Amino acid sequence: MNKTKKIVALAACSLLLCGCSKDVPTLSDGSQAVVNFNEGLEAVSANELYESLKSSYGLDAMITLMDTKILEQEYADEKEDAMSSAESTVDSMVNTYGEDYITQYFGSVDYYQNYVYLNTLQTEAVLDYAKTLVSEDEMKSYYDKNIYGDVTVDHILIKTGVTSETSDEEKTELENAAKEEVNEIIAKLNEAEDKLATFKELAKEYSDDEATKDNGGSLGAINTGSLSSSYDELLKAARELKDGEYSTELITTELGYHVIYRESSSEKPSYEDSKDDIQETLANEKIEEDATIRVTAMDELRKKYGMDILDSDLKEKYSNYIANQIANARSNS
Repeated sequence: MNKTKKIVALAACSLLLCGCSKDVPTLSDGSQAVVNFNEGLEAVSANELYESLKSSYGLDAMITLMDTKILEQEYADEKEDAMSSAESTVDSMVNTYGEDYITQYFGSVDYYQNYVYLNTLQTEAVLDYAKTLVSEDEMKSYYDKNIYGDVTVDHILIKTGVTSETSDEEKTELENAAKEEVNEIIAKLNEAEDKLATFKELAKEYSDDEATKDNGGSLGAINTGSLSSSYDELLKAARELKDGEYSTELITTELGYHVIYRESSSEKPSYEDSKDDIQETLANEKIEEDATIRVTAMDELRKKYGMDILDSDLKEKYSNYIANQIANARSNS
């Protein structure tokens, strides 16, 4: 984003000469002067201004105007939330960097807010288009392979103490010491009569997770996305256990080593209840995998509303713009 965006925003109004007072010339009389000079120097006409802006910033301005009109119609119910989100973003930027920063890079605070607002609606449109590309077979396959019921899990975290400054020799010693501690915990669980009660006591005694140790290591009912990706291996191991079982093999994450106890589980939700979330997940994956979707989505939405670019120069520029955007997206994918 640079100062050109400010000029584009101003051009959006000037391009169509949609001034706020009756004295501003319109294209109904393109020969009317926009700027006058002393005698002997020809005035700048509305037609000249239009042609100049069209050749410089006309395409960007036209697309911004088109998309604003289309998206506000298509997502009339989301307009208020999108604007509130944009206002919050701007407030956060102003509080963090100050108005001068926004003005320097975006031209004005108002322009930046409108940019965020429009981008929010565009993101919604791209996602909706991508959803149409997701097949029923893809969703059912994802459901079979990736949808699970919640599992209620307790864990004991043993940190190794290894840092970026730890030597290889020290790293080996620290990791071995942590593994011995894990084996000690598992041995005590093997000997216990009440496995769950013993696990919770061991969590209070051994765990390095300060957030859960005093609660017996409870992570609660978890599922995909419940915790950060740091716990992915832990969740995978929990799914391989049965209710009432604890891990006897070393579970390694970027946090350290874990011993886990699976207390209970629930059946996975039905396909129908999961369908909308699966479709959105797969749509987002398609957007990430294929950058052309962002271009095609907006082009198709404009066509849906009967976009008819009457200026032949801008029509050609738009056609070339779409082709170039798709080509660039493909080359960067």
